[in-house]
Amino acid sequence: MLEAVPNVSEGRDPAVVRTVGDAFATRATLLDVHSDADHHRSVFTLAGDDEAIVESLLAGIAAAVALVDLREHMGVHPRVGAADVVPLVPLVPGDMPRAIATARTFARRVGNELGLPVFHYGELAGGRRPASFRRGGLDELRRRVDSGELTPDEGPRDIGLRSGAVLVGARRFLVAYNVELATDDVGVAREIATAIRESSGGMPGVQAIGLVLPGSGRVQVSMNVIDVERAPLHEVVRRAHDEAAVRGVEVRAGELVGLVPASVVRAAEDAGEDIPGVDASRILENVLRSRLAE
Repeated sequence: MLEAVPNVSEGRDPAVVRTVGDAFATRATLLDVHSDADHHRSVFTLAGDDEAIVESLLAGIAAAVALVDLREHMGVHPRVGAADVVPLVPLVPGDMPRAIATARTFARRVGNELGLPVFHYGELAGGRRPASFRRGGLDELRRRVDSGELTPDEGPRDIGLRSGAVLVGARRFLVAYNVELATDDVGVAREIATAIRESSGGMPGVQAIGLVLPGSGRVQVSMNVIDVERAPLHEVVRRAHDEAAVRGVEVRAGELVGLVPASVVRAAEDAGEDIPGVDASRILENVLRSRLAE
């Protein structure tokens, strides 16, 4: 089996999220749905064999494109598509070639059958990350394509304002985790993100940005741990707490987005640490085993 983690630019309308989730579950097994109103985004986690994953992803993206209009979308999370990013993830490391081949097949069908521009990332594009396409938002992506700087890997060259583009990749496990701070000063969150993320000299394998949460008025450090071996999640969370303390700010809450491999929890237990928002019910293997037994 392969895992897929499509991110859809809708996190406020439960009916839309439910419809898109039902479509993603057409052939694959839907394991988890995480919606966030401030980010205006939902992260779906599904698993299945190669064919089931492709067919379910196509159905889910078709539903998202029919129901989500980026021209009316306002959320704090960067995005360039109604179905913004779709990674394929091997459940065992040796299956990366399968994930790559399946992602390429899927990307080609998105372009041909759904008529959407597709850009490769991750293992399909020499490690290129989604942030390289999201920089400046959809308008900037359209400008870069119009200027010839970028060309879609599949589908039409024209990027519509309603549905945008789809970023398709293959990658290893990624853990998305948010830390909410007890302050309304987004500058503090951005300082912490800068201290933590690899690109500015922080922890290896960590991406981070500071965001304002309009719903609560508080701020958040939103993190992606793209290499849980070089940067164990419990160490990343501890670093976030330490950086907040240095600035005289408390961490109000921690939030896991999606599921985590069992190895992440074992590493934390071996270190004698808890990760807020992470317990046995959020372990990928446990959820998959339970769902397949139903």
